[in-house]
Amino acid sequence: MMLHLKERLSKSGLTAFSVSVFHHAVVLILLTYCCEGLSQVIGPSQPVIVTVGDDIILPCHLKPATDAVGMTFEWARPDLNPRFVHVWHEGQDLQVHQHPSYRGRTSLSVEKLKHGDISLKLSKVKLSDNGKYRCYFPNMNEDSTVQLVVGTASSPVISLAGIDTSSSGVVLQCESKGWYPKPEVFWLDGEGNLLPAGPTETVRGPDDLYTVSSRVTVEKRHNNNFTCRVQQNNINQTRETHIIVPDDFFIAPRSSAASITISLVACFMCVLAVVFAVWKWRQNKTKSKTRREEQRLLEERRMVDTLKEQTLELKKQKDVLKVYKAQIEKLVEEQEELFLSVETEVTKKGIESLTSVPGNINDIISEYKKNQNERLKELDELVLKTEHLLENTEKIIRKTVEESKELR
Repeated sequence: MMLHLKERLSKSGLTAFSVSVFHHAVVLILLTYCCEGLSQVIGPSQPVIVTVGDDIILPCHLKPATDAVGMTFEWARPDLNPRFVHVWHEGQDLQVHQHPSYRGRTSLSVEKLKHGDISLKLSKVKLSDNGKYRCYFPNMNEDSTVQLVVGTASSPVISLAGIDTSSSGVVLQCESKGWYPKPEVFWLDGEGNLLPAGPTETVRGPDDLYTVSSRVTVEKRHNNNFTCRVQQNNINQTRETHIIVPDDFFIAPRSSAASITISLVACFMCVLAVVFAVWKWRQNKTKSKTRREEQRLLEERRMVDTLKEQTLELKKQKDVLKVYKAQIEKLVEEQEELFLSVETEVTKKGIESLTSVPGNINDIISEYKKNQNERLKELDELVLKTEHLLENTEKIIRKTVEESKELR
């Protein structure tokens, strides 16, 4: 066809040079058209990750590189109506049908377009920008997609949730607001080891942001340094907060009160056993009255001696309980002074230093007073029971001695 065209041009009277120039121009145009038809639209193979408020580039380019300034192409999101994010038509932006949420936030580089780079710059990214974007050339019917993942993160806050009296541990709570996508929460000790914690509570707000919280019970350690870590792997975001729990916040186990209770119960059982033995002895009759009376006197003397020993033991237990009670009352006073001094120091340093103090000091004092008051109440009950045992034992002794005198 090209040869036939060349012959017709020669017959038309044009010079050989003019025909040659025209021939080469036509060939060049055809080659350019063919190259355009073979161009491919290439996008990224991995999702593009960005944090709310940042600027981001959505990559896309022509291969082989071709000047795209005079072309027509569009950036769109199929899930929107209208779908157009940015439209370029023969050297200028078309904003007529652009989605309202993207107005003033999208731009293209003319210099990059000359080299086939049609990447779109998106400014001040919003959470609603999360989605799949399509770079499309209508004339070539070529396109490519870009998955944009938008995330947001915030630092967690640790507070004191209570005191676990059963394990002498402190319950810590960690809360972090304003996350997307949903993050995970981890607790670590001072050496970086994971701590067993309860299930993470997750709440999604009307703004689609997540609030997560988690609790863990920690026991006293050599440094009492604990960390709450919140992370989201999809957006590669991690936030963490450290806390050092004072040694005085850990309550000593109530083993002393338990051992005293066991001792009192044992004494009480001994007294009951002696009384039962006396009652049983009185029920038995021997054939010899004289021998019976002598044996009875002997048993009563033994019983009196045993009861006197039990009386001495109960008095000692009573004294021990009073001393233990005085120690606990003194400990309560010292702890109240310590808590008040911590609260005064925090007040002087200001609100910023509150992150190093777990929870509300008044809550800590109330919880600690409650536990110590329970211990004091138990001790008062034990002292009262001891006094009743002493009174009953002394009555039995007096009654037995009087009966022995009558027999003599």
